[in-house]
Amino acid sequence: MENTIRVRLVVAGTLTAIAAAGAVVGGQPASAKAAGAGHVQTSIKWGACPELPQGAERDPRQTCGTVTVPLDYRRPDGETLSIAVSRIATATPGKRRGVLVFNPGGPGLQGLDMPGRMARTLPKDVLDSYDLIGFDPRGVGHSSPISCGLPDSALLTVFPYPGAGGSIEGNVATARATAEACAKVGDRLRYFTSANSARDMDRIRQALGERKISYWGQSFGTYLGAVYASLFPRNTDRMVLEGNVDPTKVWAGMLNTWNQGMDERFPDAARVAAENHATLGLGRTVGKVTRSFLALADRLDREPAAVPGTQVVINGAVLRAITYQMLQQDETLAPLTQFWKAAADLSAGKAPTEEQLAVLRQIFADTPATKGVPVDNQATVIFSMLCGDTTWSSDVNSYAKAVAAARARHPLSAGMPNNVQPCAFWSQKPIEPLVKVTSHGPRNILILQNRRDNATPWAAARGMRKALGDRAYFVGVEQGGHFAYGTGSACADKTTATFLTKGILSAKDLTCAGRRS
Repeated sequence: MENTIRVRLVVAGTLTAIAAAGAVVGGQPASAKAAGAGHVQTSIKWGACPELPQGAERDPRQTCGTVTVPLDYRRPDGETLSIAVSRIATATPGKRRGVLVFNPGGPGLQGLDMPGRMARTLPKDVLDSYDLIGFDPRGVGHSSPISCGLPDSALLTVFPYPGAGGSIEGNVATARATAEACAKVGDRLRYFTSANSARDMDRIRQALGERKISYWGQSFGTYLGAVYASLFPRNTDRMVLEGNVDPTKVWAGMLNTWNQGMDERFPDAARVAAENHATLGLGRTVGKVTRSFLALADRLDREPAAVPGTQVVINGAVLRAITYQMLQQDETLAPLTQFWKAAADLSAGKAPTEEQLAVLRQIFADTPATKGVPVDNQATVIFSMLCGDTTWSSDVNSYAKAVAAARARHPLSAGMPNNVQPCAFWSQKPIEPLVKVTSHGPRNILILQNRRDNATPWAAARGMRKALGDRAYFVGVEQGGHFAYGTGSACADKTTATFLTKGILSAKDLTCAGRRS
């Protein structure tokens, strides 16, 4: 949602996965060791990048290429995938110290143009020090994209908000249908996992001709980075993990943390609404705004509201999913409260004002399609990783009980984080155990985390800190939102840049002041 209040219903960074097969030895399954490494690409032919979606922009300095990797690292001479890679080379080669690889999270988010986005925010000394490298992970975007043939609304399935009164019957039916659709693809989806994505990163390193890579991962990308650092500790240079997944809670447990994250972050938006009670009429205090929101969500569960002149219908699930997404940046809090007001008026049978219609159009604007990428690509990748990394309970009754308990304790999330996913009916088992993220390796990881992050909560980041132990340095920022760097904390920005350029990590963890209000 850069420079816009358009809401893309994506998982901004709380999922992940890991797989491949058998015991892990030196970054690849033991059986892959026995079979040999297969062809390892040692260079990249740089050239033009894939066509952009309509209206999108790209840094003109960026060039692109591909790296060939095995579908299955246990069979390195078998079927291959093409991984799309991008580069913005340093403008001062004499100061270059290496490469900085980016991943935006998701999972399933395209990262090919991330170097250009990050280049706009990074200081000159960082840009002088690194070639900036982006890539679409396996199965994503331009990297041999995968599809289950799911409907356009498939991303909403990732947020399985219960129906009226907490019923999960509709969620169960949707989850089952999604799993059945993906089963028709065959067992090929089993190899689109976090562990294999991390192995792909090491193939990118080799193709770049680098002894080590530095890395910056956001959201799900923090887990991918931690997996890489655990599989390839000697190949890891300096690593920034921003908005963190708890590697011990993959994946159902990590989704459950959204309850706490919503409780911690929602008051920031409610406070904005309360300050504008004169125009919004949602309540003069955080508590009153919260009660207004819960009452509105309940009404929309029972009686959805149509947006005049469109095919959009706002029900409780849509209200909550948009709220979840727009809580991730402070810049979208005010538009979010305007959306609540518009939804409340529609629910009350009032015609929307022109101002409200403008907000609704921006929020529900279509995202331009990427040529050659299936419409369900991100949803397919999400489920492949969620369900391919680890096994899930298939006991529908256990989900119903968990949802009921969560709704009572965390009404803002309405039981969604504890609800059934397609993984409960997934046809394939994981091909290997989860990679264990440990403290074994050099001290070269900076964990960057906001205090009130609804997508990857503070407690999850502390879990990452604990798992990495002395390898990591924790920088906590006293502010809300999913992204800590470049959002107003001079302390966090300076600490991150100094680490990337000089490798400095203090002995004690750091607390930074947040943005000024």
